[in-house]
Amino acid sequence: MIDMCALEVASQILRSVGRSWQDAAVLVIERDRALVKIWDGEAAVVQRWKTVDSYLRLGLDGRLIVLELATSDPRRIAEETGKLENIAKKVERSELYSPLPEPKEGLRIQNVVDDRIKRGLEDPASLVEDAVEEAMRSNVDRVSGTLSLEVYRRALITTAGFEGEEERSSIGLHLRAFSGEGSGHWSLGSTRIDDSSLKEVGRKAGEIAHLSKKQAEFSPGKYDVILSPMVMGNLMNILAMMSSALATMMGYSFLSKYKAGDIVASNSFSLYDRPRDPLLPRGASFDDEGVETSDKAIIEDGKLKTLLHNGATASKNGSKSTGNAGWIMPRAWNLEIRGMDMKEGEMIEELRNGVLIMNNWYTRLQNYVEGQFSTVSRDAALLIEDGEVVGNVGRIRLSSSFPRLLKSIENMTRERSDVWWWEVDTPTRSPSSLIRGVELSRPEV
Repeated sequence: MIDMCALEVASQILRSVGRSWQDAAVLVIERDRALVKIWDGEAAVVQRWKTVDSYLRLGLDGRLIVLELATSDPRRIAEETGKLENIAKKVERSELYSPLPEPKEGLRIQNVVDDRIKRGLEDPASLVEDAVEEAMRSNVDRVSGTLSLEVYRRALITTAGFEGEEERSSIGLHLRAFSGEGSGHWSLGSTRIDDSSLKEVGRKAGEIAHLSKKQAEFSPGKYDVILSPMVMGNLMNILAMMSSALATMMGYSFLSKYKAGDIVASNSFSLYDRPRDPLLPRGASFDDEGVETSDKAIIEDGKLKTLLHNGATASKNGSKSTGNAGWIMPRAWNLEIRGMDMKEGEMIEELRNGVLIMNNWYTRLQNYVEGQFSTVSRDAALLIEDGEVVGNVGRIRLSSSFPRLLKSIENMTRERSDVWWWEVDTPTRSPSSLIRGVELSRPEV
């Protein structure tokens, strides 16, 4: 690893490769990470490692090459990119090529670093003890999961004259608690360590596992459902992908049929991209093209407000970049669903009869253009009768389409959770949501 700051590394790489290309961008990301794997309530594996990754966007006569190299050595990178010069001239011109933008003055760099995370990298295992203890208070059999800590520095420099560097920290915790045949799962993603939030992950996992221990009968059909923040986070990640302008241009999104101002959801529903949120861990001050980021509504009060653009998709659509590059695919940084006034306990009473789905996975799109999808419950899917939890119905499949699901949202809780784990790759602040008339069935074995 080269003993230089990320911006110095990026600058040296640009000097070594930039002369051969009409426009070039170099993104360097340094990461200092720690990972704790929890098994049977104990820190079974503790790992720590540091990496430096270099990403290059190279443009020549309307041709575009993007590559990633797991090194910060400018000489090696120059050798690799030198091999591409002759190849680049044979590559077809890109329909989505756009020159890198000139930088604007007054960029607000937003460093978000928690010193407790920096110190926690030295002894991360101690951070899981209280959360595991909280889960065990629900008399569960055992607890497993992972804790991740990271401090990273991100630096970007372009031939258009942009130079920027920022530092951020993150913590991710997810725990599964097991009780008999039942289990419960909860997660957290944040930029800082908050002891009460870590305990809440354990409390929720244990509470759900305890509720899921008792089994209940289930018959396929149409149900009113409550989707937990974990489930909504997973589905919103897919909705955010379909909110990328490139996805709509490629026919990978039901939003391709709509324009700004069209109704695409219940007027109760609003979804925001939050790169400037100080607590959600995937924020950024500038995107991969050097455009300053900003918080924005994707859908607000049920109406489509904006797609997510980089320079190329904006140019193709006669629009402006939204600060969401992605050199190829524009993407959201963090997601937030606006909550409403209902309390969690009140929502079960309001549901009266239906199913509370606490977690999910295996979400698959059957038809991108129509937004048709299915997803399978994981851990607890709790049958509600007369406003009371009857028991766990086991694994079930939810089948719907995004237009139908979004327009069927009736209410949401005031309380929201910042969820982040491998099924929710983009951190999402989400309430529980009450949705009417959803098809539920048993998944095929």
